[in-house]
Amino acid sequence: MNKSVKIIVGALGGVIILFAAGVWYASATVDPVQLTKLLSTSVKTATGRDLKISGPVSLSFFPGISVSAERLSLSNATWASNPEMLTLNRIDLNIKMLPLLSKRIEVGSVKLAGLELHLQKNASGKANWDMSTDSPNTTPGSSGENADTSSVGDNLIYMDSVSVVDAQIQYQDPFNSIANYQIKRLSLTESGDKSNISLNMQVQGQALELSGKTGSLAKVLKQSDASSMQFPIDLNLAINGKTLSIKGEVSRSPKDMPTINLALSSKAFDWPNLSAAVNQAPQPSNALKSAQVVHQPAKPQSKYLFSSETIPFDALPQAKGKVLINIAELDLPKRKPIENLQATLQLNGNEIDIPNLTFQMGKGSADLQIKLSGFDGASPALAVKGVTKDFTLENLLARLDPNSKVSGGAMKLAFDVKTSGSSLHQLAGNSNGKFQLSINQAQMGTNFLNDAGDFVVTLLDSMNPLRKKTSQTVLECAVAYLPISNGQINIANTVGAETDRLNVVLAGSINLKTEAVNLTIDPQEKSGLTTGLDLAGLVKMGGTLANPKAGINQAGVVNSAVSIGLGFLTGGASILAENARSMTSKGRPCRDALHPWSDIYPGAE
Repeated sequence: MNKSVKIIVGALGGVIILFAAGVWYASATVDPVQLTKLLSTSVKTATGRDLKISGPVSLSFFPGISVSAERLSLSNATWASNPEMLTLNRIDLNIKMLPLLSKRIEVGSVKLAGLELHLQKNASGKANWDMSTDSPNTTPGSSGENADTSSVGDNLIYMDSVSVVDAQIQYQDPFNSIANYQIKRLSLTESGDKSNISLNMQVQGQALELSGKTGSLAKVLKQSDASSMQFPIDLNLAINGKTLSIKGEVSRSPKDMPTINLALSSKAFDWPNLSAAVNQAPQPSNALKSAQVVHQPAKPQSKYLFSSETIPFDALPQAKGKVLINIAELDLPKRKPIENLQATLQLNGNEIDIPNLTFQMGKGSADLQIKLSGFDGASPALAVKGVTKDFTLENLLARLDPNSKVSGGAMKLAFDVKTSGSSLHQLAGNSNGKFQLSINQAQMGTNFLNDAGDFVVTLLDSMNPLRKKTSQTVLECAVAYLPISNGQINIANTVGAETDRLNVVLAGSINLKTEAVNLTIDPQEKSGLTTGLDLAGLVKMGGTLANPKAGINQAGVVNSAVSIGLGFLTGGASILAENARSMTSKGRPCRDALHPWSDIYPGAE
């Protein structure tokens, strides 16, 4: 060994000894108690919240800087239900030493165990995770702060791996509805230009798993809008054991909106039931305590059938590209599945165009076209048109309710509607277009019809007050052609039905802006062997779609009174004449109401 090599080895050995001595000295002189106070003070200054560390804190400097702490908690907003926003049984943090020389913090690993996170919004829309107004040192609009944040964002944190075990998250909305999420295991690891993801959690009582690879999440977080990005995605999402494959790429050019090209495919997949267990407080446990009821407003009851609650269209991403969907069987919550769902979503900024969406339900099939534009504005525009074929009322209702007492009922539906608005009520009130439904040869149990909703039950009772005395209704045909102009539906003998006993024609209007109903019902007994007076003909339907009411058809009262008077004067001869005229002038309500299908949906038979 020559002299120069000995000098190099000796110098390296001396550096290692000095480094080891420095690590020993640092670990021996840093007081965990002082470190805890420093962390609590820093968090209080930055957020205005109290950080408490009740358990032991340990610190080591070899082979990297390692920090672990137990029993941590972060105080909540003063108005929140729970005193603590976050509690954590244990955190382990490993920081690489060499990147610190370049003013970068690279975290080798973060491990969280026993996390409880309580998220909440109050009546004014304030979120408890928004700490901008809690910090005593917050200065809105400070340019220096923005510059510091930018510098920190460029150089601060890079993580190799994140591990979360046994985490529970609770979200309480302004109306005290509570949703619970349990993360059994989450693992994110960086490997070169890829990130490996493994997630196992419960969402409102439903098992959800996500696994696979994506582009580097850390690099995406570090990149600015001025740099290009390619982010490949190869994930499998499983709900209740049924898997959806998500493959493709998200890319972005400098200072341009992202481009999304994805393919979603599955042989069988469960649509998540996001409403499960909402509005119920969680069961008390060692993990999550039930949220105390605070002075929050009750959720307002809409006076409209179509909800006036704002639809969060602005949450949709603005991007370019295409999303392909191919699901052989899609299970819906508490419903039978739909088959062969295929769709193409074309993305173009604030516009989503679905030129072809098809699916099957049994032997029936549907073909739809949907276009949503301007969803970043106050009143997005929506255009929807479609046609169905080979559906039956029996199969359709059996998918909604297996106990439905309906047989037969070949049906067809076509519609072409354009509208705009930010809620279902606005969309209905601003709609323009045409809608037509026809049903042939169906038998329906009376009990089933009684469960059809207030509007339908009131309509049926107006048409035939004696219907409840029979156990079954035989429907020979029904047609509803509804032209819509600026939310106004004018019905001029364009809704008709024929049963084994009655022919019925409806006339009047429905205002979808106010949901006011103004309908007159003209039922006629098929036999013609009546008393010359049909009480159902005296009834008109008013009120609203949400609160329909049966009223008196004054014109019908006058006409019936005249017939009764003439009957007495002629000894019943005029009544017999009315019966004879009824039989000879009997119309065909379904035929008269039906419009050419091609007028509504071009190409339909």
